[in-house]
Amino acid sequence: QVQLVESGGGLVQAGGSLRLSCAASGVIFSINTMGWYRQAPGKQRELVAAITRGGRTNYAESVKGRFTISRDNVKNTVYLQMNSLKPADTAVYYCNAGDPGTRSYWGQGTQVTVSS
Repeated sequence: QVQLVESGGGLVQAGGSLRLSCAASGVIFSINTMGWYRQAPGKQRELVAAITRGGRTNYAESVKGRFTISRDNVKNTVYLQMNSLKPADTAVYYCNAGDPGTRSYWGQGTQVTVSS
Protein backbone atom coordinates (compact mmCIF):
# COMPACT_ATOMS: atom_id res chain seq x y z
CA GLN A 1 0.00 0.00 0.00
CA VAL A 2 1.01 3.58 -0.71
CA GLN A 3 -0.31 6.67 1.03
CA LEU A 4 -0.02 10.13 -0.51
CA VAL A 5 -0.59 13.34 1.43
CA GLU A 6 -0.70 16.66 -0.42
CA SER A 7 -0.20 20.12 1.01
CA GLY A 8 0.36 23.65 -0.20
CA GLY A 9 -2.83 24.58 -1.97
CA GLY A 10 -4.66 27.83 -1.38
CA LEU A 11 -5.91 31.07 -2.82
CA VAL A 12 -3.59 33.28 -4.85
CA GLN A 13 -3.97 36.19 -7.22
CA ALA A 14 -3.25 35.81 -10.91
CA GLY A 15 0.47 36.04 -11.54
CA GLY A 16 1.29 34.63 -8.13
CA SER A 17 2.99 31.41 -7.11
CA LEU A 18 2.26 28.34 -5.04
CA ARG A 19 4.25 25.25 -4.20
CA LEU A 20 2.51 21.92 -3.73
CA SER A 21 4.07 19.02 -1.86
CA CYS A 22 3.16 15.36 -1.84
CA ALA A 23 4.64 13.09 0.80
CA ALA A 24 4.51 9.39 0.02
CA SER A 25 4.70 6.54 2.49
CA GLY A 26 4.34 2.80 2.31
CA VAL A 27 5.70 0.57 -0.42
CA ILE A 28 6.91 3.45 -2.54
CA PHE A 29 10.32 2.14 -3.59
CA SER A 30 8.82 0.04 -6.38
CA ILE A 31 7.04 2.96 -8.03
CA ASN A 32 8.96 4.84 -10.72
CA THR A 33 6.57 7.60 -11.73
CA MET A 34 4.91 10.24 -9.59
CA GLY A 35 2.96 13.18 -10.80
CA TRP A 36 0.30 15.79 -10.39
CA TYR A 37 -3.14 15.84 -11.96
CA ARG A 38 -5.86 18.43 -11.68
CA GLN A 39 -9.60 18.54 -12.06
CA ALA A 40 -11.59 21.69 -12.55
CA PRO A 41 -15.37 21.79 -11.99
CA GLY A 42 -17.18 20.13 -14.88
CA LYS A 43 -13.97 18.94 -16.50
CA GLN A 44 -12.07 15.69 -16.66
CA ARG A 45 -9.02 15.06 -14.55
CA GLU A 46 -5.90 15.89 -16.55
CA LEU A 47 -2.19 15.34 -16.20
CA VAL A 48 -0.26 18.43 -15.15
CA ALA A 49 3.25 17.05 -14.75
CA ALA A 50 5.02 13.78 -14.02
CA ILE A 51 8.52 12.77 -13.00
CA THR A 52 10.34 9.48 -12.88
CA ARG A 53 12.70 8.35 -10.15
CA GLY A 54 15.56 9.22 -12.50
CA GLY A 55 14.29 12.75 -12.99
CA ARG A 56 12.67 12.52 -16.42
CA THR A 57 9.77 14.97 -16.59
CA ASN A 58 6.64 15.43 -18.65
CA TYR A 59 4.40 18.51 -18.66
CA ALA A 60 1.04 19.47 -20.04
CA GLU A 61 1.40 22.07 -22.78
CA SER A 62 -0.69 24.54 -20.79
CA VAL A 63 1.81 24.66 -17.91
CA LYS A 64 5.14 24.40 -19.70
CA GLY A 65 7.45 27.24 -18.72
CA ARG A 66 5.35 28.09 -15.66
CA PHE A 67 5.29 24.92 -13.54
CA THR A 68 8.22 22.81 -12.38
CA ILE A 69 7.97 19.33 -10.94
CA SER A 70 10.74 17.95 -8.76
CA ARG A 71 11.28 14.95 -6.57
CA ASP A 72 13.27 14.06 -3.47
CA ASN A 73 13.76 10.28 -3.57
CA VAL A 74 15.20 10.22 -0.05
CA LYS A 75 12.19 11.97 1.44
CA ASN A 76 9.76 10.25 -0.96
CA THR A 77 8.28 13.63 -1.72
CA VAL A 78 7.30 15.24 -5.01
CA TYR A 79 6.84 18.98 -5.46
CA LEU A 80 5.07 21.19 -7.94
CA GLN A 81 6.27 24.77 -8.15
CA MET A 82 3.61 26.83 -9.86
CA ASN A 83 4.51 30.31 -11.10
CA SER A 84 2.62 32.89 -13.16
CA LEU A 85 -0.64 31.32 -12.11
CA LYS A 86 -3.76 31.99 -14.14
CA PRO A 87 -7.45 31.71 -13.25
CA ALA A 88 -7.56 28.76 -15.67
CA ASP A 89 -5.23 26.90 -13.27
CA THR A 90 -7.98 26.82 -10.64
CA ALA A 91 -8.70 23.19 -9.82
CA VAL A 92 -8.27 20.46 -7.26
CA TYR A 93 -4.75 19.13 -7.64
CA TYR A 94 -4.12 15.44 -6.98
CA CYS A 95 -0.85 13.67 -6.38
CA ASN A 96 -0.45 10.35 -8.17
CA ALA A 97 1.98 7.47 -7.89
CA GLY A 98 1.99 4.60 -10.34
CA ASP A 99 3.44 3.22 -13.52
CA PRO A 100 1.69 2.13 -16.72
CA GLY A 101 0.04 -1.24 -16.30
CA THR A 102 0.28 -1.17 -12.51
CA ARG A 103 -1.92 0.00 -9.67
CA SER A 104 -2.27 3.77 -9.39
CA TYR A 105 -2.44 5.59 -6.05
CA TRP A 106 -4.03 8.98 -5.41
CA GLY A 107 -3.87 11.61 -2.73
CA GLN A 108 -6.94 13.29 -1.30
CA GLY A 109 -6.46 16.44 -3.38
CA THR A 110 -5.69 20.04 -2.55
CA GLN A 111 -7.61 23.05 -3.81
CA VAL A 112 -5.82 25.72 -5.82
CA THR A 113 -7.82 28.86 -6.54
CA VAL A 114 -6.43 31.67 -8.68
CA SER A 115 -8.36 34.92 -8.59
CA SER A 116 -8.31 37.42 -11.45
